[in-house]
Amino acid sequence: ILKGAPVAAAITEDLKKRCAVLAEKGITPKAAIIRVGDKPDDLSYERAALKRFDSLGIAVSQFVMPEDCTENMLIEAIEKINSDKSIHGALMFRPLPDRKMQNRITDLLDPAKDIDGMTSISLAGVFTGNNTGFPPCTARAVIELCDHYGIDPAGKEAVVIGRSLVIGRPLSMMLQRRNATVTMCHTATRDLAAICRRADIIVSTAGHSGIVTEECVREGQIVIDVGVCVNDEGKITGDVDFDPVSRIVAAITPVPGGVGAITTAVLAKHVVMGLSQ
Repeated sequence: ILKGAPVAAAITEDLKKRCAVLAEKGITPKAAIIRVGDKPDDLSYERAALKRFDSLGIAVSQFVMPEDCTENMLIEAIEKINSDKSIHGALMFRPLPDRKMQNRITDLLDPAKDIDGMTSISLAGVFTGNNTGFPPCTARAVIELCDHYGIDPAGKEAVVIGRSLVIGRPLSMMLQRRNATVTMCHTATRDLAAICRRADIIVSTAGHSGIVTEECVREGQIVIDVGVCVNDEGKITGDVDFDPVSRIVAAITPVPGGVGAITTAVLAKHVVMGLSQ
């Protein structure tokens, strides 16, 4: 079972050392958080991020706005963040209530402060490999998990289920940079099970409970479940039918307690890295 907590702990321990060195120089890393409305998922992640930042001595500026905020209010917040040299990274919770507004303002954030792969320039950096900005935190969390557990994608076949710009597509590019041969699939892929069975590594980011069943796997595989779903009983699950799949494959991440446990550590890492951007 590939748990996320040891990975997050290792990242955090390294960051504590880096933050201590910065503190000796009188430098305090600082993050900004933009949140529109009070969605439970956003609030939960915000609490986890604030706890992580506090443990590392990372300062935070919060920009909390009502759900019916205007576009100008968001633009003003982003402009403040861009011009404030003491802020080294910014996170804006998405999706916004108004998707069209989100599309218009996303690229206004300085890519050097975009710690969650939100802007087009940051995503271009992932796709071109020129290290401009940062990749989305969840995609980076998968790579951090692989590194921690000694999973080398080089020369292996990887199947990524999901094609969003938040996880699936950037992660596919990041795995290719690690010399994996990547097949991208999605909920409309024909004969998904057959494609998955030939893979060495399966990463599911679809957000569809039970899309990866025991018919999709074979012995020796590594299954990384990034999906977060709520079943009919109100229980949080992943994309993978965990019990039968875990009895077959070589290694698997749980949900909850897997990749999701790493993302706030990666977020903090990006803030500290932002000091050198």
